[in-house]
Amino acid sequence: MNITDSVLGQYGFERDEYTIEQFGSGLINNTWLVLKGSEKYILQKVNKNIFTNPFLIADNIEKIQAHLSVHNSHYFFTAPCKTLKGESIVLLSDDYYRMFPYIKGSHTIDVVQSPLQAYEAASQFSRFTSVLSELDINTLNITLPSFHNLSLRYAQFSEALEKGNKERIKEAGDLIGELKAYSAIVDEYNNITNNNEFKLRVTHHDTKISNVLLDDHHKGICVIDLDTVMPGYFISDVGDMMRTYLCPVSEEEKDFSKIEVRDEFYFAIVDGYKAFMDDELTETEKQYFFYSGEFMIYMQAIRFLTDYINDDVYYGCKYPKHNLVRATNQSVLLKRLIEKGPLLAGSQKIIL
Repeated sequence: MNITDSVLGQYGFERDEYTIEQFGSGLINNTWLVLKGSEKYILQKVNKNIFTNPFLIADNIEKIQAHLSVHNSHYFFTAPCKTLKGESIVLLSDDYYRMFPYIKGSHTIDVVQSPLQAYEAASQFSRFTSVLSELDINTLNITLPSFHNLSLRYAQFSEALEKGNKERIKEAGDLIGELKAYSAIVDEYNNITNNNEFKLRVTHHDTKISNVLLDDHHKGICVIDLDTVMPGYFISDVGDMMRTYLCPVSEEEKDFSKIEVRDEFYFAIVDGYKAFMDDELTETEKQYFFYSGEFMIYMQAIRFLTDYINDDVYYGCKYPKHNLVRATNQSVLLKRLIEKGPLLAGSQKIIL
């Protein structure tokens, strides 16, 4: 009996009544599709190297589910399945597993191909935060401390420049100079964290398109993958959408001439997020949609470059300069966004 058989046994599944196969394209957790008769389930092994205490995730999900059942019972929420012992996490051989029902008539996509898809995703992440507006954020666990803390990321970048690989620092000299020239983005982030007009809310923190369930008509059903849900600023969710939806190519693209910012996708994100959050956001916050993109793209650029300088200790690399390519890719995307500032931002905040 292999480990997944042992895990599924915790849910009362007999080995001869189901089949299991690899599923999805996620980079963090291992995921399988389990078929039992006419029913389907999603089984995941949580990456304990990133999420060191998966029970904190389970606790957050239970708190969210309990809140929604009282205050927004109409919201479609994908709760994890319970084991025979009533647990939502299985700890086996020092690894953590959980299972979810597969939502019939749903699917996910990996790449945003149309403004309508961008709008649907933005409106779903907006709706998620909106329906949880009355949840006391102080009751939520921090599953990834300082995940989107740009001040910390810049401090780590600065430390790498002092203690990192000298040859790589020299090699990346021009890129380092370019990113240091945008340090005002960090200053603005510090201003935000000290501004009462910016509110901490229930924030997803990982708003890639694959974390939205779509129906057969390509309309949004709900958001999934709640591992990173914790208190945060709206710029995290909007910024991550801009980082991953605006450009037709990903952070892995080596041909930087393909990097561009698609205007209609920008407006789709803004309009989609306002669909449920327009009344929740303060007037000051509404001026920071454009900055959200600068914030997230810049943070990812310096994180990739920091890792390159530190000899690739965090992000997985498939070739020697992988992180340098990723960092350069994100730096180019940041430039393209700022170039579009006068057209896209209007009266919104732009950091040059």
